[in-house]
Amino acid sequence: MIVLAAQRAGTTNPLADAHGVSHKCLIPVAGETLIARTLASVSSHPGCRAVHILIEPDGELAVRPIAESFATEELPIEFIVSDSNIAGSVLRGCDNGTAPFVITTADNVLISHDSMNRVLRAMDTGADAVAALANKDDIRAVHPAAQRFFYEFRDHGYANCNLYGLAGEQALNAVEIFREGGQFMNHPRRLVNAFGLFNILLMRLGWVSIDRAFERLSKRFGITMRRVALSDGTQAIDVDNERTYRIVGRFWKIVSSSLKYDCLNRNVRI
Repeated sequence: MIVLAAQRAGTTNPLADAHGVSHKCLIPVAGETLIARTLASVSSHPGCRAVHILIEPDGELAVRPIAESFATEELPIEFIVSDSNIAGSVLRGCDNGTAPFVITTADNVLISHDSMNRVLRAMDTGADAVAALANKDDIRAVHPAAQRFFYEFRDHGYANCNLYGLAGEQALNAVEIFREGGQFMNHPRRLVNAFGLFNILLMRLGWVSIDRAFERLSKRFGITMRRVALSDGTQAIDVDNERTYRIVGRFWKIVSSSLKYDCLNRNVRI
């Protein structure tokens, strides 16, 4: 399991600053830090065999005592210095583990075993790379203000759940494209080179369904990419700002019961 916990170099997350901590993952929610809540979920998954936390050295000093409380001989938790961009951090995490890899963020405190199972199942049935998404109706049914932005496709609006899977070498080669691209939004030409202008237009104009978009991206990158559909709208709520922080706090009691779900992939390393 790869947990992304870093922040942009030279900056402090505004929410972290408001709560008086150095990193967002150290913000307390319902009596525990965000990263402790996330680690409680991922480390208790029966298929989890190791956790790699990507964070800056100064963040590691604060996070290590929290993470070590979840580590055992059977479940090592390792710290890896994060890269300057997310794709680079993912690749560093993968360099230190064995595929398949499940990736999430330290503020994804509502992550459930069922969601992780679905990502693992998608890779087990042939996907090289997967992304978990929930649709607009399911998210708004959970809370009307849970998400403000959706990717609008021909069939529906979707939000990502900060939960991804990489099955092996082919998927890792595709991630290299994103590492080289850096900040796509600041360099539109890199975005076009990676995804293709026609694919971008189809998606931004809502002229293609979500699954058709994944088919087109699969062809573009030369791997099998799939969407993992999550009907639980809470899975698209991570802690991005004060609004989502309050919403997540309300749902923590529900999440604690979800940790009792049985894992269907007990022998899979993540």
